[in-house]
Amino acid sequence: MIDDIDADFHQPTSADPTWAETNFFGFYVPEAHLNVGVYALFRPNVGVVISTVAMNSKLVEAPWQAEYWDAQHHLAIPEPRNLRDYQLANGLKVSSPEPNKVWDVEFDNGDGVAVAFRYTALADAFDIHDPKQDPVVAAALAQAEGDDTFAWGEAYAGHFDQTGRFEGEIKLRGRTYPVNCVSTMDHSWGLRDEHQGHTMSWLHAHFSEDFAVHAILDFDPDAGPDAATDLSLAHGYVMDHGQLYGLSEATGRTVRRGFFAQSVELELTDSRGQHHRLTGLGRTSFPWQAGPGTVGYNVLAEWRYDGDPTAKGWGEIQDFIGPQHLCKIYSGDI
Repeated sequence: MIDDIDADFHQPTSADPTWAETNFFGFYVPEAHLNVGVYALFRPNVGVVISTVAMNSKLVEAPWQAEYWDAQHHLAIPEPRNLRDYQLANGLKVSSPEPNKVWDVEFDNGDGVAVAFRYTALADAFDIHDPKQDPVVAAALAQAEGDDTFAWGEAYAGHFDQTGRFEGEIKLRGRTYPVNCVSTMDHSWGLRDEHQGHTMSWLHAHFSEDFAVHAILDFDPDAGPDAATDLSLAHGYVMDHGQLYGLSEATGRTVRRGFFAQSVELELTDSRGQHHRLTGLGRTSFPWQAGPGTVGYNVLAEWRYDGDPTAKGWGEIQDFIGPQHLCKIYSGDI
């Protein structure tokens, strides 16, 4: 269960320098295919922040080919430390007047690029460790023979995803874009190694304020770039009129250009027993390095919902692979 206190810094479980606390806000302007990501990864034990801000509407293979890319890896954590009210030296300012419900985010690079938006939650935060919310966790605990703990990797010792409305404005070197979309943010805390230790497809499809799907899926990239990959469920939910229904089953397949998703087919079952079929088509591509030890093959996708030909949604597909793993794949050492 996520409490108000989880919007703040958590006490590190060790003095390990890789302990991390993250905030990610991803949103988009669908008519312009403009996808925006605002990210901060705090390392409280060493006093620094990694922060990236990206804006992209194109099919690119290098981050500097996008409309905007700023990555800074040694920003100081402002004192006094407050995850609900901070301003970084890269121009990012974040405040949360209502914990885990409302965030106000501003960014200004001082050179014609600025973002300002309010995020307002449309549902509760989805705790990937709560068996009351997540059927995957409930099933794992049922097989644990009395062990009442569950952890999905040290980097996600604490993690929630949440669907909400983004409202604001983007200024991009003389062009102005209004922001009014439904998207998903997340927050994680735990030991996060510099090297991405596993693959993960973090994706979501937003059809309205009343209906959205979010899923975290696993895939095997070892067949190399351009190879289609099957997807298996780690965690996820359906948001239906403000209520969350955890995913109990999910299968899918991603067709790729390089490691970017060109299309995704998903079949999902939620905790009500309701089935969902979705198709996502990649409209952009951007290689997002959230940190030096990971690559997120990021795509803004246009989504269709099977059974309703009028349903059209938007959302990100982020397929993460570690650079060390990629080196082995490209070298033929897998």
